[in-house]
Amino acid sequence: MNHDPLLEPAERWLAHDPDPATRGELQRLVEAARAGDAAARTELNERFSGPLEFGTAGLRGLLGAGESRMNRAVARRTTAGLAAYLLDLLGNEARNRGVVVGYDARRLSRELAEDTAGVLAAAGIPAHLATAPCPTPITAFAVKHLGAAAGVMVTASHNPPAYNGYKVYWGNGAQIIPPHDTGIAAAIHAAPHADEIPCPDLDEARQRGLLHDLPANLERAYLDAIRALSARADGDRAIPIVYTPLHGVGDRLVHQALAEAGFTRVTSVPEQAQPDGAFPTVSFPNPEEKGALDLALALAQRENAALLIASDPDVDRLAAAVQRPDGTYQQLTGNQLGALLGHYLLTEGVKEGDRLVIATCVSSPLLGTIARALGVRYEETLTGFKWIANRAMDLERETGTRFVFGYEEALGYCPGTVVRDKDGISAALLLAELAAARRAEGLTLLDELDRLARTYGLFLSTQRSFTFPGTEGMAIIDAAMDRLRRKPPRVIADLDVTARIDIAQGTRVQQNGTTMKLSLPSSNVLIYELEDGSRVIARPSGTEPKIKFYLDVRELVAEGEPLAETEERARAKLEALGTAFCGLAGMG
Repeated sequence: MNHDPLLEPAERWLAHDPDPATRGELQRLVEAARAGDAAARTELNERFSGPLEFGTAGLRGLLGAGESRMNRAVARRTTAGLAAYLLDLLGNEARNRGVVVGYDARRLSRELAEDTAGVLAAAGIPAHLATAPCPTPITAFAVKHLGAAAGVMVTASHNPPAYNGYKVYWGNGAQIIPPHDTGIAAAIHAAPHADEIPCPDLDEARQRGLLHDLPANLERAYLDAIRALSARADGDRAIPIVYTPLHGVGDRLVHQALAEAGFTRVTSVPEQAQPDGAFPTVSFPNPEEKGALDLALALAQRENAALLIASDPDVDRLAAAVQRPDGTYQQLTGNQLGALLGHYLLTEGVKEGDRLVIATCVSSPLLGTIARALGVRYEETLTGFKWIANRAMDLERETGTRFVFGYEEALGYCPGTVVRDKDGISAALLLAELAAARRAEGLTLLDELDRLARTYGLFLSTQRSFTFPGTEGMAIIDAAMDRLRRKPPRVIADLDVTARIDIAQGTRVQQNGTTMKLSLPSSNVLIYELEDGSRVIARPSGTEPKIKFYLDVRELVAEGEPLAETEERARAKLEALGTAFCGLAGMG
């Protein structure tokens, strides 16, 4: 038989794939490729373009056979690596504490979770396995609540139906960060072939005391804990609310949390209420995507709902829309929701102690402006909730500060310390609470945003991105960042740069030349703070040949000025800022 370098890795994988479904799928592709089918050869090349990369969010990829896809073989090898790392680092502590394993309702989620539990059991590490599909915040909460050594959540969050993933939490309840991510990745690389990894059936693992169901009172403990985050118990709890879980696993617990807080008029979108990994009414179950909330908006119109809330399929993100006076709806951005929730907790929640709020560096500067005005500690982290959660715990430990709230502009919010990750359930509860309080005053969340603008300034945000494929494209992106570092702008769109921050170099340079060291992990990000509170960020993508510019402007509202006029000025400033910075970066 002729040597074919394309078929060899596929045939090696076939010899060790423990799943008959993906073996059959791959066998058909190999036979078609061997017969000269060009499409099959292209497909094989994509499926064996290198292993799925295990990073600080674990794994995520298209379902299917092959090393570059998400499947049972990959999950078993990943779990073998995780188990080896835990045993090497923690020893008997890992055997005593075990690992929480949760999963959502996506295709193959249960099977991947059960394989994870089986491999852990074979390694002598007890698995605390969910008995049904559950929200990601429940898995994260369970890690802390049970004192587990780690946690695994099988989910692809808001990705399209063809995806699944494997998210890892450390024993502190937060997503893993270095050095644990690289340590686990190295252990996965050293793991045996998937069919050589012991994976007993669940009955055998249970008989050996190495498999336990998540406790029946876990959800009760979680619901009690998020209820305690409440800032006030009054307001119009008969406010009409429409909710959609987008075919995910949020409907039951979101309804229960709201009902227990006294909300009596919560209506789910019936077509999207039940978990369904096929996501039949949306092609991309991300509430930020155009069209994802069409059914919910139509139901809100029929119900005359004051508030629409939506979670992504694993319920760690929250989106919302608010009824305007004319009966139409305005969908709020992640930055608007972050400001509303953060301001609410800071002004109407518990005020004792040295309080802390955190946002990612690409989120709006508004929360920082609010925090400084209220005398509250504020920090920024790299993009990703793993950084928010871990930084909050570092500061709590080092300074005794009390973490109140964290958010990222991609619809992720963390009120308090109940869950050390994004939590769409507690965020929904607090947003409904704020909306109810304002409704009792004859106001809406849109009025609340107007109040924030008049008090702290009107903030607008946008992004500009440029894609340059191939190695030449990466060189263009590198040259743009190098240009900005070699000749840092002192003025952008007639606004003085008051500070420039280079996260790769770990420095913050003030306008007067004073240099401060940063506590952030190194990352190829440049930030320019401007004299009026506006800001520009340059950040190449870590996964695509793309460079992104994040633009934030602040415009003060004159006394008695209609906000529409302020917004018009802000939008003009945003456009001028984007044009000027793109020119400075060589992207004009």
